[in-house]
Amino acid sequence: MRHIVVMGIAYLLGSIPFGLLVGKWWSRIDVRQYGSGNIGMTNVLRTAGYVPGLLTLIGDLGKGAVAVLLAQRFLGDPFSSLLAGTFAVAGHNWPVFLGFRGGKGVATIAGVLLVFRPLAALILFVIWLTVLLVFRYISLASIVVAVCLPFVLLVLKVGWFELGLALLVAVVTIYRHRSNIERLRTGTEFRFGEKVRH
Repeated sequence: MRHIVVMGIAYLLGSIPFGLLVGKWWSRIDVRQYGSGNIGMTNVLRTAGYVPGLLTLIGDLGKGAVAVLLAQRFLGDPFSSLLAGTFAVAGHNWPVFLGFRGGKGVATIAGVLLVFRPLAALILFVIWLTVLLVFRYISLASIVVAVCLPFVLLVLKVGWFELGLALLVAVVTIYRHRSNIERLRTGTEFRFGEKVRH
């Protein structure tokens, strides 16, 4: 029963739409109506500005981190901690509060890794930042990191359950970036620093 409660709380934490809340509070806009229509940090950044984007990033990172910490506190085993983090990512991607239409989960995954695999989080952040600085596409950096996630964990010699879960999360993350992939292919994707007119 305790496991069900913790996983439920992790999912509800993940479902908190920080991007939407920050956009409405800071800029009085619904970020779903502009840019890519996504509630994640990237779209908040380009529609509402750097401070709202940063606040959204902190909130979305926090969801994943708190979910893992919650499982570590009340359940104790690594399996449950990973599962709680996965439920938080699922909540972000398919939030009950927004009719199951949410973000893409990259920041929430990063929050999970920060607590559970800080070295992996550091390596993936360096990869993400390098791709961003070279190509100036946040979406491309996120896709590359999703591809690299299972390989980084493989190098770190994690267990098969964790590796399988990472592979599943990576595939889902790449799939949820399919519209970005299409815009990258056609040259219409937003670059870092570009703003959307309201």
